Amino acid sequence: MNRAKKSLGQNFLTDKNILSKIINSAHIQNKNILEVGPGTGNLTNLILENNPKKMCVVEKDKSLATNLQNIFQNKLTILNKDILKIDETLLFDEKVTVFGNLPYNISTEILSKWIVNLKDYFWFDCLVLMFQKEVAERILAKSNTSHYGRLSILSNWKLNIKKVCDVKPEAFSPKPKVDSSLLFFSPKKNFYKLKNSKNLEMVTRIFFNQRRKMIKKPFNQLFNGNKAVLKKLAIDLNLRPQNLDLDTYYRLTNEYEKLIS
Repeated sequence: MNRAKKSLGQNFLTDKNILSKIINSAHIQNKNILEVGPGTGNLTNLILENNPKKMCVVEKDKSLATNLQNIFQNKLTILNKDILKIDETLLFDEKVTVFGNLPYNISTEILSKWIVNLKDYFWFDCLVLMFQKEVAERILAKSNTSHYGRLSILSNWKLNIKKVCDVKPEAFSPKPKVDSSLLFFSPKKNFYKLKNSKNLEMVTRIFFNQRRKMIKKPFNQLFNGNKAVLKKLAIDLNLRPQNLDLDTYYRLTNEYEKLIS
């Protein structure tokens, strides 16, 4: 019997209704599939039943990876590696559909890695990912709300995001202490073009470093009080970071890139 390891943030999804919702969230037949954190293979088995073209799973836990190999034999490729250290773009020759019951302790790190490394070409068709509900709320948050922040701005830059459903702790074994949410991500056809995604990370980090204070200080830190930028973007320095909408942060980053180029 495979026991969940707290150190790896493991909670195995067992609820058949939720597993069905995940399967029905994306087209699988004749598609390339990447599953992150397959655990005991409950979702893996259902995906294979829907006849993917090719399937690869990434499982960091060696004992679980060995167990999956014994169960599925040559039906899929099993990588016993850390997803944070893998270049997903090298796993398939074509676009891939990604499923993941992500470990809660590194879920935002995984998502941020994928977004930051995105070029104008998307290596995936869609992402179907499970998060702790509080993290999902931060991803989906709109400006002028308490959950709105760096993760919201980064996630919504190149991706359309919708919630599929909330998931109670009883759907997992062992039961986590928090509710979860299943999110569906798809590439945006049009998004704000920036030279380097790391600049967006840096701009939002500086602005949200003191999220309860007015934005005058972070603005001056980046633009040295440049009134032309203020006027162009129509920004009120008496506002707080959560009052600026998504587009304003993308435009701010664009202006910053012009400044440093």
